[in-house]
Amino acid sequence: MPLHYIYLVIAIAAETIGTTALQASAQFSRLWPSVLVVLAYGLSFYFMALALKFMPVGVVYAIWSGLGIVMIAAIGFVVFGQRLDLPAVLGLVLIVSGILVIHLFSNSATH
Repeated sequence: MPLHYIYLVIAIAAETIGTTALQASAQFSRLWPSVLVVLAYGLSFYFMALALKFMPVGVVYAIWSGLGIVMIAAIGFVVFGQRLDLPAVLGLVLIVSGILVIHLFSNSATH
């Protein structure tokens, strides 16, 4: 896997951790989850910036936000018991489909 994709995967993982901690922070009323939010988002933006050295911003942001959305929806279901209805699930499938189209067929995404 090219290094810029590793940077992007780390950025997505950190963003997912930060968003999960945001839910756990109870609107920043709990200290340690709030600290984790700030650290995780800082790490995420740092690694996203590294990926941007090699990939166009639109592609990086589409993959970062799209996979982050899907991962947070899964964590919301597993950890927080949040249920999604059929239209929400179909929307998530469309997001993943869009990411796959970009990754597999676009010349803008470096391989």
